[in-house]
Amino acid sequence: MTNVLNDTVQRTIDGMQPRQVYAEPIERDGVIFLAAAKVRGGGGGGGDTEGNGGAGFGLTAKPAGMYVIRNGDAEWKPALDLNRVILGGQIVAIVALLVLRSILKRRA
Repeated sequence: MTNVLNDTVQRTIDGMQPRQVYAEPIERDGVIFLAAAKVRGGGGGGGDTEGNGGAGFGLTAKPAGMYVIRNGDAEWKPALDLNRVILGGQIVAIVALLVLRSILKRRA
């Protein structure tokens, strides 16, 4: 049980290292591109007095953006989360339709 828990904790720590957040730099025509991600993770374990137990580990990563390094100047280019943009548009459309419906009901 202790070995399983130690292994899970070690995998959690390994997953949260900077190498998981920053990709290997790419150089093209004197410009360096360094991609970055938002990484979250966790792990846990447990057991009972009988020696039964278990452990779990999870890790998620989403693109955050990219540093573009040109002539010694670094510029941050955020990643576009298309799902968030679409969801925001849908929420705005629903609210607009509800407001329009309310206005039309008052006029009638």
